[in-house]
Amino acid sequence: MPDFSTYVTFLLASILLILMPGPAQALVLARTLGSGKRSGVLTAVGLNVGTLFHAAAAALGLSALLASSALAFSLVKCAGAAYLLYLGIQALRARPQVLPTPRTSTSAGSSFGQAVATGVLNPKVALFFLAFLPQFVDPSRGSVLAQFMLLGASMAVLDTLYEVMLVLVAARLRERLLRNRRFVAWQNRVTGAVLLALGVRLAVQER
Repeated sequence: MPDFSTYVTFLLASILLILMPGPAQALVLARTLGSGKRSGVLTAVGLNVGTLFHAAAAALGLSALLASSALAFSLVKCAGAAYLLYLGIQALRARPQVLPTPRTSTSAGSSFGQAVATGVLNPKVALFFLAFLPQFVDPSRGSVLAQFMLLGASMAVLDTLYEVMLVLVAARLRERLLRNRRFVAWQNRVTGAVLLALGVRLAVQER
């Protein structure tokens, strides 16, 4: 396992990276405002299941394939972008919930599955982990795979905690905003716009 000072340095670097606004936070907030606290929390957890996947992939060398193969990178990127665009269109077409009633567990459950797919199908995350995690891995201190998973799990936990705090704040605002009919009419449009923007952003990214 990494030595204590290396691990602390990794945690501090991870916190700084997590606090930077990004598409993951935008998606979590959009899901919270659109479908409620449960959906927002499950979106945060789902995205970080993707984080664990990429940590394992980096350890196993799969991320190196994306880094070296333009075709593999393009295929994964296009699949992820197409999925986000599909979700965005579905959100834009959905009927707004005029009454402030909680959404069904199916909606929250689908948020989790969609977040996992979104996290896994983002090749930029894979390349980031390939560049970031090895700096804190020391083969002389035990299993490289175990070290990768420890670092990935640590970052996933920190990111989940931060995004859950965002969810709690957004959920309180949502309870007030749901009394506003104009907000209710626009919430699906906002969610759809965020998903479409993320899809376009992923589609135009270069390696």
